[in-house]
Amino acid sequence: MSPTNSPVIVWFRRDLRLADNPALNAAVRGGRPVIALYIHDPGSAGPWAEGGAQRWWLHHALTALGGALAGLGIPLRLAQGPIREVLSRLIAITGAAEVTWNRIYEPWAEARDTALEAMLTEAGLRVRSFNASLLFEPRDITTGTGTPFKVFTPFWRACRAAPPPARPLPVPDSLIPAPDFPGGETLADWRLLPTTPDWAGGLNQTWNPGEAGARDRLRRFLDDGLADYAESRDQAGRDGTSGLSPHLHFGEIGPRQLYHAILDARGGGGGTDRFLAELGWREFSAHLLHHRPDLPERPLRPEFADFPWREDRPGLRAWQRGRTGFPLVDAGLRQLWRTGWMHNRVRMIAASFLVKDLMIPWQEGARWFWDTLVDADLASNSASWQWVAGCGTDAAPYFRVFNPVLQGEKFDGDGTYVRRWCPELARLPNRWLHKPWQAPPDILRRAGVRLGLDYPAPILDHDQRRKTALAAYSALRP
Repeated sequence: MSPTNSPVIVWFRRDLRLADNPALNAAVRGGRPVIALYIHDPGSAGPWAEGGAQRWWLHHALTALGGALAGLGIPLRLAQGPIREVLSRLIAITGAAEVTWNRIYEPWAEARDTALEAMLTEAGLRVRSFNASLLFEPRDITTGTGTPFKVFTPFWRACRAAPPPARPLPVPDSLIPAPDFPGGETLADWRLLPTTPDWAGGLNQTWNPGEAGARDRLRRFLDDGLADYAESRDQAGRDGTSGLSPHLHFGEIGPRQLYHAILDARGGGGGTDRFLAELGWREFSAHLLHHRPDLPERPLRPEFADFPWREDRPGLRAWQRGRTGFPLVDAGLRQLWRTGWMHNRVRMIAASFLVKDLMIPWQEGARWFWDTLVDADLASNSASWQWVAGCGTDAAPYFRVFNPVLQGEKFDGDGTYVRRWCPELARLPNRWLHKPWQAPPDILRRAGVRLGLDYPAPILDHDQRRKTALAAYSALRP
């Protein structure tokens, strides 16, 4: 194959889309044949390989991407194994002269990609990488002294003062296919979907992975959700969030697309700034992980290394199963298990219960979310758990301990959320729904609730545990 016709390998990773895909667009502009490649190598991510819910999403996202690429005239090539070996073998078979990819800003991926780029360049290939997953490069948003921001508000202020992100790139009109070559695998070979048992029924009913699904969800949010977003996003029983987080994580839609779609929308009102700020928190978490690679494992406030966490396997198990006896907490964990997602307000309440009522290390909660969330993102997951635990940058004050009863009455006042996910409590009046252990016996009887049988009694005394947590946190104050 002549050098001018040597193909370009577009290595898809966390960018499973055709629109606003810089690596794909760069390959198209070069006029060479394109090989679209996805490599499944869980070992390269170490402990941060996809959890069960993410594997389910990945299967369907790759199915959708393969169909979209076929519409442009090329197949999606699938390969499993060590990335170096897969790329070397494919380059030898096809005579590829260039590899393009979009960057992942997680420490393990940055280290891997730096080594890969050196290897490929030494072998004579051209390597180009691009930013498709963040609004700004981490090196570009710094304090006046050139150091990383540690607090969100000035960070986001600096982002909004910087030149705005570029407008999204269009979908290529067509792609030049590379000559066919033997080999390749199928998604079935990877066994990403659960089988024994198949626990994904709720995920199938809730989500539509893929770029088209992301566009549809964005369209519905712009039409029906943006105007009320600032007020409705915290109401657990309302469909007030965008639901775009898993699509963002897998790159089925990019942050630049969302940024400009929100700004271009009419009638967004206060929802515009609030939603952009949520994009900002995602950005802040990614920048924080880039500068602090130990974020997923170690507290950013060093004094928390001495915090007296508890070893409480029964408590952890009750929390994971949604059997704590606190309805809003239990509803959130059951929603997570059923759908692979939990309402954003309830995530904070459930996390606070684990680390401040049960005093179980935040890393345990982060690991559970990692395995069960379809939108599990290393930066956002780690930063959010540290925020709730009080040990991260820009953390919630140590004395902020969410009361699950008061939070339920405030953010699920009519009980829609709890009744959906804890149906055994559905007949309780609103007055007692978030504190069934205080309901008079005749009220429980009429509602068909037998505490300890139909629904668990509380596994702890929140007021007492709050005092215990506050005493432990106070002892750590510098």
